[in-house]
Amino acid sequence: MKIIILGAGQVGSSVATALASEANDITVVDADTKKLEELQSRLDLRSVAGHASHPDVLRRAGAEDADMILAVTSSDETNMIACQVAYTLFHTPTKIARVRSREYLAYPQLFAQEALPIDVLISPEQVVIDYVQRLIEYPGALQVLDFAGGKVQLVAVKAYYGGPLVGHELRALRDHMPGVDTRVAAIFRRGKPIIPEGDTVIEADDEVFFIAARKHIRAVMSELRKLDKPVKRIIIVGGGNIGRGLARAMEGNYQVKLVDHNAERSIDIAGELEKAIVLLGDAADEELLIEENIENTDVFCAVTNDDEANILSAMLAKRLGARKVMSLINRAAYVDLIESSDIDIAISPQQATIGSLLAHVRRGDVVVVHSLRRGAAEAIEAVAHGDNRTSKVVGRAVQEVKLPPGTGIGAIVRGDEVLIAHRDTVIESEDHVILFLTDKRRVADVERLFQVGITFI
Repeated sequence: MKIIILGAGQVGSSVATALASEANDITVVDADTKKLEELQSRLDLRSVAGHASHPDVLRRAGAEDADMILAVTSSDETNMIACQVAYTLFHTPTKIARVRSREYLAYPQLFAQEALPIDVLISPEQVVIDYVQRLIEYPGALQVLDFAGGKVQLVAVKAYYGGPLVGHELRALRDHMPGVDTRVAAIFRRGKPIIPEGDTVIEADDEVFFIAARKHIRAVMSELRKLDKPVKRIIIVGGGNIGRGLARAMEGNYQVKLVDHNAERSIDIAGELEKAIVLLGDAADEELLIEENIENTDVFCAVTNDDEANILSAMLAKRLGARKVMSLINRAAYVDLIESSDIDIAISPQQATIGSLLAHVRRGDVVVVHSLRRGAAEAIEAVAHGDNRTSKVVGRAVQEVKLPPGTGIGAIVRGDEVLIAHRDTVIESEDHVILFLTDKRRVADVERLFQVGITFI
């Protein structure tokens, strides 16, 4: 697939890294030649220096025969105009744009084909807000990912000493919960993947990815660890798009406080929010946190645009007694650094956004992609089409599907019915199949599995 990525910032370079290893023809456009040189030094791709929305720059980048344009520069306006130019002059089939401003997103009619012809809108802030909300809904989870419109969820938890299933074989899970069907999709032990079998014994500190119908998630979590108390009190640090969006989304169900250091912005946010309390101050101020009863806070979530400020305030909050602390981290190197620190969850906007983008790049009918463990693994929702003559999966039991190494089928959604995949489960046409890949280099093999042969009409 020939893809032009506009913008070599954190999202653009992360997407380029994810796609360049998958036999795609990638061209990156940016005005900053240093960023382009750095990308070219480590990836097999082309680069074009220039303004991303200028027609001559897009032409030099190969827009005349490109399959897709990903406009992810830091400017909403540049991204929108680039898609307009690609549509009008080059008839590019698929145009994806990152648009961050709520002032634009509030008017979806702007993005119709007859106005600004953008096929897919990506809002990283909204992706992060949804992600944090799911983590708060399931205290103790490291990741919570939706499939099939939320009917099925994939959850990552760390197994703790004392969990009912720790020290037991996986096949005992069914005996512990006779009315609940679930499947362990993968186990990461000391950072390395283990393909789960019935006789696999779960150890303390294993990172366990399991898949189940939404209604069964809490029951399965309770087998792996002691369930945390429900969240009541939340402190959000940062009054930007993510911070105020989170406060707005959660103030109806939780006691929310938002801390921001900018007086003018704090007044604006206080006028927007109905129940949340807005505090003017520095979240790294120990006295402020103590005054606001940090020791009784269930979740402390630092989401400013300053990685260092997020890390320091979250570590301070944890030391002062906050039950769980989350920190928004843009730099990939920092994510690795803080995993051994007091911070419970590092939130990477890039990894969350990449999943939204990858779903539109994958071949075959792939409707959802989630990037896991900072891009090393992936969870994919693909739709099976055809029949047993034209498809490599339809009409076959799970055990008969020739899956690439390190790949497993976790669940199948058939209409409103959720089927946890077992060896004898037969895949039917139009089933939504959820797969887990511990090695993302196998993505192309999975895509080929779900492509329909030419005899299918």
